[in-house]
Amino acid sequence: MAFNMDPKKCPMPTQDPNVRNKNFEEVALGYTAEMAVNEAKRCVHCKNKPCQTGCPVGIDIPEFIGHVAEGDFEAAYQVINRSSSLPAVCGRVCPQESQCEGKCTRGIKNEPVGIGRLERFVADWHRENVHTAPVVPESNGHKVAIIGAGPAGLSAAYYLATRGYKPTVFEKSARPGGMMTYGIPSFKLEKDIIDAEIQVLRELGVEFRCGVEVGRDVTIPQLREQGYLAFYVAIGCQGGRLPGVPGEDAEGTDIAVHFLHEALADETQRMEGSVVVVGGGNVAVDCARTAVRFGASKVSMVCLESRETMPAAADEIAEAEEERIEICAGWGPKELLKNETGHVTAVVFKKCLR
Repeated sequence: MAFNMDPKKCPMPTQDPNVRNKNFEEVALGYTAEMAVNEAKRCVHCKNKPCQTGCPVGIDIPEFIGHVAEGDFEAAYQVINRSSSLPAVCGRVCPQESQCEGKCTRGIKNEPVGIGRLERFVADWHRENVHTAPVVPESNGHKVAIIGAGPAGLSAAYYLATRGYKPTVFEKSARPGGMMTYGIPSFKLEKDIIDAEIQVLRELGVEFRCGVEVGRDVTIPQLREQGYLAFYVAIGCQGGRLPGVPGEDAEGTDIAVHFLHEALADETQRMEGSVVVVGGGNVAVDCARTAVRFGASKVSMVCLESRETMPAAADEIAEAEEERIEICAGWGPKELLKNETGHVTAVVFKKCLR
């Protein structure tokens, strides 16, 4: 097989910055088949598979990429599906830069292989071209209750169902997906992608009971009486953190995860004036880019780290800057000022890096 020794990844097609900053449609448009094959040929198929060691679920990355390079996209999907139940989601939002791609040999001197982009392509290709229902194994008669319909709960339900168990997922929110649904903006992960992944679980026989909070609407003893033999608690980490500075309780401030939860419940909201986001990670970038789409006149991100060491993905930082978000690196919050009614009027910062 001929290798592609281009030092850089095949660029990802995206919406124009001046168009996407006004909508919640996905920014990244995905590879074409030709792009995917070309990018897959950048993989040099290391014998020790360092990329696989960086994958939390151990996908055989060189094997699936090899199939992509040959144009056998369904074979590539089946390799991924052995280890991952949410490939279309993971291909979009996993932190590949610090996991699989962070271990890629090509990345030592050049850009790593676009493993996440290829996973996304393969998952999307399968969803759009393969319409056969999954094989439902014979039931073993054992019922399992899964509490929480986020990624952990969905993954547990998938693998239990493929082994003949009867999982029921209890979710207190109106829709399954957890932080994928209520914490990740649609411009990174559209809801129909999540719905399609969940539909596979439904076809395997997984039951979803949304709007049901275990411990309030139904108890563990009651579930035992209903025949559930085991319980998997996957309620996630949905809390936030205040900066710990004077004035942090001012009106007009919000914790990032709460802001995203409320914002994504209604993507038609509008904001006026300037918005300051404190933080340099992916969640902070999500908040800033959401505020832009809500119509804020100016959006600034202020973070402790230098521009080069911000924890957010490099692609997302670059996209935020293209959307005219100002990044002020090397500063930390000192105090929030508020008026006589308790509403925030300004944020005082201190220099952390020279």
